[in-house]
Amino acid sequence: MKCVALRHVAFEDLGLWEAEIAAYGYDVTYLDAGVDDLSPLATADLAIVLGGPVGVGDLDDHPVLAEEMALLEGRVARELSTLGVCLGAQLLAAALGGSVAPGRPEIGWGVLDLAPEASSTPLRHLDGAPVLHWHGDAITPPAGATVLASTLATPCQAFVYGSALGLQFHPEVDAERIEQWLIGHSGELRERRIAPGSCARRRVPMGTMPLSPGCS
Repeated sequence: MKCVALRHVAFEDLGLWEAEIAAYGYDVTYLDAGVDDLSPLATADLAIVLGGPVGVGDLDDHPVLAEEMALLEGRVARELSTLGVCLGAQLLAAALGGSVAPGRPEIGWGVLDLAPEASSTPLRHLDGAPVLHWHGDAITPPAGATVLASTLATPCQAFVYGSALGLQFHPEVDAERIEQWLIGHSGELRERRIAPGSCARRRVPMGTMPLSPGCS
């Protein structure tokens, strides 16, 4: 079985998921947006589109995003297993007829409010567990989608549509590698006046880290 993961920046990879996916018998391959031929994404047994600092509103500047949306739409039409994380979830929503617009930024560790429908999905394992949030846009899911999770600031943190699952948050992140995120997104942290140390999960007790805009 083939798993193709599409990266937009090198440090936003499969993280904790990679070993688990491989353990289920998948051969994991990475593609880098804007560099690699993305056609393997169309037919992989499992496709995962990961996060990045660009957005649906950047299609004119980054045409590869439109290519990704077309591939995502095709996969869902063929009922192939598809997962979008943060930017990937936004592209997935837009490809299926939903929309993405600026929302209240959330940067930091916080728990999700799970919908009753999430109890029969893998998201049930995240009940009460802090996960990393790092986004400034909000998803309006496509018609026919089921919203599985929310936060106070973001009504759609996760949705399912046919064979596709979109996650606005980052459950894949390995907290021991968070320094890569703090360096890679240092410009955004500086712009939002967020101290990098306040976003390092390993430095705070479980469940105490609020979301931004303060993140401290």
